[in-house]
Amino acid sequence: MAFVQKIPAPQPIDDFDGWIAAFTQPTVLVEIFVLALAVLVAWGLVAALRKSLSDIDSRSIWFGRKTLDGVLFPAVLLLLGFLARDILGHFISVALFKIVIPVLVSLVAIRVGVKVLQAAFAEARWVRLLERSISWLAWLAMVLWVTGFLPVLLNELDQITWKVGGTTLTVRNLLEGALTGGAVLLFTLWLSAGIESKLLRSATGSELSLRKAVSNAARALLMFIGLMIALSAVGIDLTALSVLGGAVGVGIGFGLQKLAANYVSGFVILAERSMRIGDNVRVDNFEGIITQINARYTVIRSLAGRESIVPNELLITSRVENLSLADPRVYLTTVVSVAYDSDVDLVKKLLSDAALEQPRVLRDPGPGILLSNFGADGLEFTVGYWISDPENGQGNLRSDVNIAILSALRANNIQIPYPQRVIHNV
Repeated sequence: MAFVQKIPAPQPIDDFDGWIAAFTQPTVLVEIFVLALAVLVAWGLVAALRKSLSDIDSRSIWFGRKTLDGVLFPAVLLLLGFLARDILGHFISVALFKIVIPVLVSLVAIRVGVKVLQAAFAEARWVRLLERSISWLAWLAMVLWVTGFLPVLLNELDQITWKVGGTTLTVRNLLEGALTGGAVLLFTLWLSAGIESKLLRSATGSELSLRKAVSNAARALLMFIGLMIALSAVGIDLTALSVLGGAVGVGIGFGLQKLAANYVSGFVILAERSMRIGDNVRVDNFEGIITQINARYTVIRSLAGRESIVPNELLITSRVENLSLADPRVYLTTVVSVAYDSDVDLVKKLLSDAALEQPRVLRDPGPGILLSNFGADGLEFTVGYWISDPENGQGNLRSDVNIAILSALRANNIQIPYPQRVIHNV
């Protein structure tokens, strides 16, 4: 499955004088004009297509952020370059396009590798190193191709052989298999990134979790298929993996059962949608908003900015309070003590008005004021009220309500009693 042999090597120009003579021909001006025309046509086609599509994602692999970004522009220019080279080859001796075509092939390979890795692993730090490696390899292959050293180098590498069991391996076979495997893996990543972008583009609420589950399953399946094809391209007999598969199964049964349980629990959570991205939950004495639901763990971010990474098995096997599952509204209370000689009706009105001063307190249902207890020091009232945005904080609203209550009671000369203590002298 090696694709390096399928690319025809150009006729090398062996000396420097040959390079000078080739590029000083008058026909080079014609090639420059045709190349400039091809660049303008490619730019116009991509710009027109980009303008006609209004829903292009900024992380699009084909289009990128600008007209000259992405894979589409160099790919269209490469096709036009092949067409121009074939047409000009019938009339003149082509020199410039012997350099242009390999450069464009390298540029397309670099763009594909970089854009696919950026879309598939947007937050991974190692992507930058891999991008540079792809760029250096692509440009090195281009230089070897143009100078005509690539066939010579491949033939020399084909002479380095060794036997592994009943198979004879060469350095060339390993390199070609690695390139083919890398191309297959990049293609599967590209396909999975496109599926994920399509599924999650307009998903909201409960649909987001289900589509995320489908996206994760599709990526895992495509990566598995790509890995099998890549291993086959390198020359590894897939039947030998049956022993490895049995060992992995035994390992999961004994040592990796927790890890397997977390992965299974992750897909169960995403499929049944009992917890969704954006829900306000409380688990293991930690309360916050779900920001990510991954295959193995769920990320919960508290209102204080802390993030908790919770294994998915814990969300399945333990008690979880989901404050947003059936109704996003949350009921808050605060307790106030007033003197026994206070006007109860006035106190209830003041407490209700103080709660309603806060715009986040719902009017329907409105605040509830209860005389909850005859305390040792005074009458105890419980002020209850509903809010619909717990993600904006609960302690800050409770503080604002308490301050408004204190101001209202002081303005109406209603005393908040101090604790009464009686000391007997013996």
